[in-house]
Amino acid sequence: MSEEIRHECGIAMLRLRKPQEYYMKKYGAWDWGLQKMYLMMEKQHNRGQDGAGIAGIKMNVGPGNRYIFRQRSGKTNPIKEIFRLIYEDIDKIKITNGGNFTDPEFIKSTVPFACDIYLGHLRYGTYGNYNIDHVHPVSRENNWKSRNLVMAGNFNLTNVSEIFQFLVDLGQNPVDFSDTVTILENVGHRLDEENERIFRIFKEQGYSKREITPLIEKHIDLATVLGKASRNWDGGYVMAGIVGHGDAFAIRDPAGIRPAFWFTDDEVAVVASERPVIQTIFNVRTDRIRELPPASALIIKASGEFSVERIREETEPRKCSFERIYFSRGTDKSIYRERKKLGELLTIPVLEKVDFDVENTVFSYIPNTAESAFYGLVKGVEDYINQSKIDAILAEPNNLSSEELARIISRRPRVEKIAVKDVKLRTFIAEDKTRKDLAGHVYDVTYGVIRRGIDNLVVIDDSIVRGTTLQQSILSILDRLEPRKIVIVSSSPQLRYPDCYGIDMANLEDLVAFRAAIELLRDNSMEDLIFRICREAMEENRKPVAEIRNLVREIYKPFRTSVISAKIASMLRTSDIRSEIEIVFQSVEGLHEACPEHTGDWYFTGHYPTPGGNKVANQSFINYVERRMEKAY
Repeated sequence: MSEEIRHECGIAMLRLRKPQEYYMKKYGAWDWGLQKMYLMMEKQHNRGQDGAGIAGIKMNVGPGNRYIFRQRSGKTNPIKEIFRLIYEDIDKIKITNGGNFTDPEFIKSTVPFACDIYLGHLRYGTYGNYNIDHVHPVSRENNWKSRNLVMAGNFNLTNVSEIFQFLVDLGQNPVDFSDTVTILENVGHRLDEENERIFRIFKEQGYSKREITPLIEKHIDLATVLGKASRNWDGGYVMAGIVGHGDAFAIRDPAGIRPAFWFTDDEVAVVASERPVIQTIFNVRTDRIRELPPASALIIKASGEFSVERIREETEPRKCSFERIYFSRGTDKSIYRERKKLGELLTIPVLEKVDFDVENTVFSYIPNTAESAFYGLVKGVEDYINQSKIDAILAEPNNLSSEELARIISRRPRVEKIAVKDVKLRTFIAEDKTRKDLAGHVYDVTYGVIRRGIDNLVVIDDSIVRGTTLQQSILSILDRLEPRKIVIVSSSPQLRYPDCYGIDMANLEDLVAFRAAIELLRDNSMEDLIFRICREAMEENRKPVAEIRNLVREIYKPFRTSVISAKIASMLRTSDIRSEIEIVFQSVEGLHEACPEHTGDWYFTGHYPTPGGNKVANQSFINYVERRMEKAY
């Protein structure tokens, strides 16, 4: 993507299912599990680079001994930083205690982070609400192991205020109004209830308090805990957690908005946000890695036994399509295939923009995430050219000279690397004029491959969100090559609606498609529609949330997609650009064809997977009209 769009987070969880000495004997390292966690987090760094954290729990540790460990960082390169701090503490143990690091008992009793269960997290700081306190894992401490809770998640809820009020009504006093703290306390409250329930059962049977403690740990029903805690959550989420005595879990929202994958064998149980991460690190086939079903929880007991439990009613599946277009790692076989298909499906719309003049058209892409879609587009163009070769030969099978036949056969797409990402700008540049000047040099171009005034230049990106990088940088540098026409291609449809499930697209005004629709309304003297929809949206948001409709969709209804695309092109074309500019977007139908199992298309259609999404969209529009620069939820 030419523009930076931030994703909320990624998770990694690892449960070692064998004693410490097993891994020492087989792999020759006491920290085999810790090393695997480092790899799981590093290979998901695409999901968050503003903060990272890891927690670990030692099981079967007696009173008076530390058994929960946690390290977090919001510094530059946070993954490396937290592991540096971990091993720095371990080195101190080596110096002060000496000790035999080949002795499992010494390691178990003395070495920090020599744990049985690990939970890791990666985070982007979104919406300006970021500090170390919001870096996961977060913890809820108690002297009873079975009441200790460590959690991390990839989530965003639309109804945090309601859940917060529920806690207040219980008599609690949460320390922070945030989804992180609210969710932690919500789950923690239900965990306390479960502890109390089991305690009463065994107390009535005559057991002592000390005898009851291990019985509570054995009999905790995490499926019930999680089902009660999550029943009123509205949003997209994958959350993982560890209870102090060793039970662990991962849960997914009822629509499957956010992704989660898991794998288990006799050595480990693993959860991650990305399937290829598990496949690569543990060297297992794709078919052995399972996707966590929506509305379900993977529960791993302290005993090592595991099960997948339904904790809520599953809704219509709406797995996020933007994960497939951009966020998730392209090394996943399905994602790679889907991204290629997105590019291939754009072949004819692109060729129409250059009048099917393939000989005088150069095809390229914006590095780096658009590369797979580019391969698909090139394949589509190759198929078109091959068919044209067949048609040309069959039209005159007996009258072609060898020279003419050679000319026909030699036709192929002109593929070049045009745009090169040259530098990552930093925000220490304060002056707006200077910042814009530098932004124009984020990308460089390859000179000498475009014939001035003759060639068309087709460049594909995976998505166009704000349009700022196109306007301030890419179009200007491409225009230096003096092509006859520049065609910018987006492998995703027009992004028209805000996200509220963990991706940093909360403000309508940031979306270039929305700004184009507003400009078209003004161009056509339809400005009164803006204010009418705003009034209606205010009334709509007073209804019960389940009844609320997304009225922002009315903004786009007067105009065809092609008209909005043309308006975007005119808005992004600055006065100093000489080339003709065209923009081609993927269709919603093409998106569904390429990604049939990921129907979460609310960014493009406004069909949100939860009722809270409609309310957020309306509120975002109200904020835009009233010039309120605040979060819509």
